[in-house]
Amino acid sequence: MIFKKRHKNQLIMDLELLNLNNASGCAACNRKFSLGDSVVPACGGWADGCSKLIHEHEAVFDERTDTFFEKVYYNAMH
Repeated sequence: MIFKKRHKNQLIMDLELLNLNNASGCAACNRKFSLGDSVVPACGGWADGCSKLIHEHEAVFDERTDTFFEKVYYNAMH
């Protein structure tokens, strides 16, 4: 069995994270999280700070800065 190497900031949505974050949902796609979703803290174009939990498939990892960014925000920067 082959396992994908996970980044230290990649998280699997568990019940505690779900209870803390599901009221606001994913800042990138506005959908609610589900148990087992892969999420990452990412920077984006949000006015109230840099790090919000978003679905991993909505993020891009920038190796130069060792940071996840929301795809739309990252593409606008480059």
